[in-house]
Amino acid sequence: MKYLAIILFTFFTTSASYADYSRDYIDTVAAERAESGDTAISYRVFNRAEDHPKLLLIMGLGGAGYAWGDAFVSALESKGIEVIVIDNRDTGESDFFSAWGQPTLWWQLLKYKLGLSVDAPYSLTEMAQDSIAVLDTAGYQRVHVAGASMGGMIAQVLAARFPERVVSLTSIMSTTFAPHLPPPTANAEGNLRDLAEGDAETSREQRMRDRGFYPESMERHLMAIFKSGDRTEEVGTITSPTLVIHGSEDPLVPPEHGIHTAEQVEGARFVLVEGMGHNLPEALHPQIIGLISGHIDAAEQGETLNQ
Repeated sequence: MKYLAIILFTFFTTSASYADYSRDYIDTVAAERAESGDTAISYRVFNRAEDHPKLLLIMGLGGAGYAWGDAFVSALESKGIEVIVIDNRDTGESDFFSAWGQPTLWWQLLKYKLGLSVDAPYSLTEMAQDSIAVLDTAGYQRVHVAGASMGGMIAQVLAARFPERVVSLTSIMSTTFAPHLPPPTANAEGNLRDLAEGDAETSREQRMRDRGFYPESMERHLMAIFKSGDRTEEVGTITSPTLVIHGSEDPLVPPEHGIHTAEQVEGARFVLVEGMGHNLPEALHPQIIGLISGHIDAAEQGETLNQ
């Protein structure tokens, strides 16, 4: 099934860059906790300084905050940015929803296609509210926000629903989830038949946990995406300065998704990163971090001029 393939392919695209990954530095910073309703959310703060711009990072499907990796966080620090890294609910040291169980995917997807409400323990809106709880607990009034894949969707919801808290938005390899946008490529789905079998699958699952991705949570996260549905109109209400970054070789969320996202936001900038798939390989960090930090600098200058 196509959307189960999305979950599995997420494993493969991230495992391809596993050799470059380290979380040793991230683990030196103690996790803190915020209460979002009845759910405890874990987060870490790096490079604290009063005069640094503040950036909230939100990871994608099944991903905890440490999935960003040492290199990405350290590169942002080198630009003089204070970085807040959140563990999405159902990942890392945040509360899990294991008692809710796993959705019956084929049935939930059929309901979605028929225009019926899917069963999910939470929505993207509630996941966005988790970020607000973190900001409130940590004492941040306004921050820059960047999210990757599903994290980009959450970041979009934040910017749309809580504009007073978002200085700027960076949406990376993400989507509005508009139904007319292209599905994963045939090659992406075809590769699954060769990779999702036997001991290799078990080995990859453990590597994904080590890398910061939780297979047992991915289906619940997927249901949150389906429960939220097409957010095109909502994305169109975003007023924060917006940067949309997408990989030219993304087989999972094709570039048309990023183009469509940018088209909805007045004044948004779209950047296609040549050679990037649905991942953030370290070799491309200088370009990606440069884009993010430049966007933050421009937004900071714009906000100062408006005050």
